Amino acid sequence: MATKTNPFTFLQQVRSEVSKVVWPSRREALITTAMVFAMAIAASLFFTLADFVLSYGVQLLLGVGR
Repeated sequence: MATKTNPFTFLQQVRSEVSKVVWPSRREALITTAMVFAMAIAASLFFTLADFVLSYGVQLLLGVGR
């Protein structure tokens, strides 16, 4: 069974743990954000292209959509 913690003790522990966190610099955060956007765009382009290719293949195979 879980033990109850005093709210004051809990806040002290939270403050202690947050002080251990190594926060990224502004430059690192911007670079990481840009990379996330770039990968999202690359993935969307890939899946759009894959959709067109598969759609064309199914139309060719089944003769649908003519």
